[in-house]
Parts: sequence; C-alpha cells; structure tokens
Amino acid sequence: MSPWIVFSLTLLPPLGVVIYLCARGTIARRLAAVQLAGSIGWLAIVAMTFGFGQASSIDLALTLGLLTLPASLLFAAFLERWL
Repeated sequence: MSPWIVFSLTLLPPLGVVIYLCARGTIARRLAAVQLAGSIGWLAIVAMTFGFGQASSIDLALTLGLLTLPASLLFAAFLERWL
C-alpha cells in the first residue's frame, strides 16, 4: 500500500467530523466547518491522485480548492440575508 493511500485514509475521519459539524452546531461553527471540509477534501483528493497514479484527477482537486473560498462566501451571504 502506497504512503499516499495511507495518508488519504487518515484524512477520512477528520473529514467525517467536519461533515458532522456542518450538519450540527451554531452558524459560526457551520461556516468554519464548511471551509475546513473543503480544505481537507481537496487535500484528500490530491493524496488519492498520487496514490492511484491518475494524473487527470488533480484537476478535480484544483477545482475544489479554487471554489472553496467563493462557496464559503456565498454561504456566508446566504446566512446573513436569510437567517
């Protein structure tokens, strides 16, 4: 087993905790959890890309990394306006 696969598997429990915090918690914690979930998610995809040797999957990680900040800003704008 590649060390990249092991690294990506070790990122799954923290990602599960962050997803749980996205579902439950105060509004401020949810916003922070969404930002952290995006960061952990693209890091896990990068590790899986190197582990499996699929160079084309790095585009997905790059896209997720670039869209994490605008998605968080849209989530914050939604919270400010509607809740």
